[in-house]
Amino acid sequence: MSHNEVPISPKEYNEILDFQQTILEKIAARENYITILEELCFLAEKLLPNAVASIMMLNKSTGLMSVLVAPSVPQAGHDALENLQPGSGGGSCGNAVFKNEAQYVSDTFNDSRWEDLRQVAVDYNLCSCWSTPVRDEKAHPLGTFALSSFEHRSPAPFHKKLLEVGATIVKIVLSHRETEQQIKLFSSAAQNATEGILITDAQKNIIEINEAFTKIYGYTKKDILGKNPRILSSGQYDDTFYKAMWQRIENTSKYSGELTNHDINGNEIVQWTSISAIKDENNRISNYLAIFSDLTALKKAQEKSHKAMYIDDITKLHNKVYLDKLLSSNTAQTLILLNVNNFSYINTAYGFAIGDKLLQEIANILKYNFKTQATCRVNSDEFAMLFETEIDIKNMVNEIKQCFYSQEITINDIKLNISFTYGASYGSLYNLRNSALALKQAKEHGKNALYIFKQDEENIDQAQRQSFIEANNTLHDALNEDAIIPFFQGIRDNKTKTITKFECLARIRRGTEIISPYQFLEPAKLSGLLPEITKVMIDKSFQVMQANNFTFSINITEDDLSQRYLLEYITQKSLQYNISPSRVILEILEGVSSNSKRNNLQQLRELKKAGYSIAIDDFGTEYSNFERVLDLEIDFLKIDAKYIKDIDTNPKSYEITKAIAFFAHNANIPCIAEFVHNESIQKIIEELAIDYTQGYLYSEPALVPIGG
Repeated sequence: MSHNEVPISPKEYNEILDFQQTILEKIAARENYITILEELCFLAEKLLPNAVASIMMLNKSTGLMSVLVAPSVPQAGHDALENLQPGSGGGSCGNAVFKNEAQYVSDTFNDSRWEDLRQVAVDYNLCSCWSTPVRDEKAHPLGTFALSSFEHRSPAPFHKKLLEVGATIVKIVLSHRETEQQIKLFSSAAQNATEGILITDAQKNIIEINEAFTKIYGYTKKDILGKNPRILSSGQYDDTFYKAMWQRIENTSKYSGELTNHDINGNEIVQWTSISAIKDENNRISNYLAIFSDLTALKKAQEKSHKAMYIDDITKLHNKVYLDKLLSSNTAQTLILLNVNNFSYINTAYGFAIGDKLLQEIANILKYNFKTQATCRVNSDEFAMLFETEIDIKNMVNEIKQCFYSQEITINDIKLNISFTYGASYGSLYNLRNSALALKQAKEHGKNALYIFKQDEENIDQAQRQSFIEANNTLHDALNEDAIIPFFQGIRDNKTKTITKFECLARIRRGTEIISPYQFLEPAKLSGLLPEITKVMIDKSFQVMQANNFTFSINITEDDLSQRYLLEYITQKSLQYNISPSRVILEILEGVSSNSKRNNLQQLRELKKAGYSIAIDDFGTEYSNFERVLDLEIDFLKIDAKYIKDIDTNPKSYEITKAIAFFAHNANIPCIAEFVHNESIQKIIEELAIDYTQGYLYSEPALVPIGG
């Protein structure tokens, strides 16, 4: 089974057992075989709505196939499939016989297996078709049992099981339709079934079992015939339970449910059981029929799945998914989040193996020293303690502090003292969100701090949040409506005193309104849409700039480099618009050059090799890695606007700008000053011999690049 497939649920097992049992009872009642097969089709269709079931047979003398039973398919459909040639293009049924294996086609309109029957699929809107071969005793194909759906879909394990059981029953009906008597039919069905079958007489003495029963329980016929089914009892159920079960069977002739029995060696067997009372011609109970499936493996798989879903691998505590489930009850609860102080430094200093062992020790201390509804690990270095009622949060935090202050944690001879920063909340709604906000507030107050969320003091500006949502919607609309456009701001050469370059700036046009990037770049980053904006800007800027010879720059983000599309895309656009790479400057943020992954740096080198220039934007914002800048052979440095805008009044800004300009001159890297908005600033820029000026003093962003 694929790991993406959902296991067959107990409810689905019950549906298959009911399906099988209904048909077996009709066989036992010696009904007409066509009537039985039509009923089989109708029952299968109920289990797969919006689909039709069909049974086709292979004519051994001609080698062709025809419909035997398909009660929901019109006669014209029967005729269209008459004398079907099995083969690789013969649809699902033709392939099932041709290959002698099940065929699951989810798109009949395009799948090559339906090449010869494409028109049939179109005419009757058969979007998908799953077919299983019906085989004889030597495993040769006799025909097929199929489910055809009016929508494109693939079968779940439940549907595959349904087809398998249906094909087995078809084989039994066809094999015995003329000569077998009631008991032989019933016995054959039992022996061919993959589920365990047990038959008793009216006094509940076992008179027959099948091979599947022996495989599951270990009992042979010699061991068990003549015994009462209570021999299988696990002892988990009292007399009241069994009395109610048999009373239900007496009243309704049926019972189904999950039971735990034991096998011949005393091992527990979890089974889904369906019991029916079979009546004779006088409407008196003559036998009891029990059909069951072994759910032991399913239960173990569910338990494993539960652990994978709800248990943290490292600490064995419950995880955030489980915490979310507990918090969804909407009852008032107290939640405390604990963030381990300096955990990243511990990982860096001692390695992740020590870090994992530390988390395990912390988990054990929290779990065994404090009584909670749940203790969870919700993040790499973050734990949660959930309490069912309102508690004294400050007192509880003090207890936690005292517990960890009073003991050292020793791992591989390394002694560590652990402390936390705490965020807490009490309420019935948004507890995790509120505690996370409180933890954020606590961190701003310093390590070891506690902040308790109070609804009436929430410092998150709801108006800003709504504005952010609107900006995100505006961005998606702009991408869908092709409303992102480039504006061009000139860059002045301070030697020639002319504008020779332009920076391409993203804007959104909404009617007559032009929306600034400050309103949509952050939502774009969080939504993963920065590369889409970059692609639009490259395409539209290249389209405009093909009409002149100006050099121009385009902003590139780390998201663009991470997706590794840039070199191929920009090269394609250069060829499309006849733009020489030497005219194009790619502006990247300082952080990309100083902190980026190795493959991102390799991309920048490849772009330079292709002829594109590289500029570091907002240089000086972070702790610059000057060596990395030199290694990349950067073509331009753009000094961060926050130093330029007040360089004429702020000595600190002046000194930082002076240092950057000095570095750029010595490294022979041209320097650009952004946000130059008055003559006083420009005068200083020229005194520092900064090569280029960008700002409103000489050029405001416009739809058309105007130089000179």
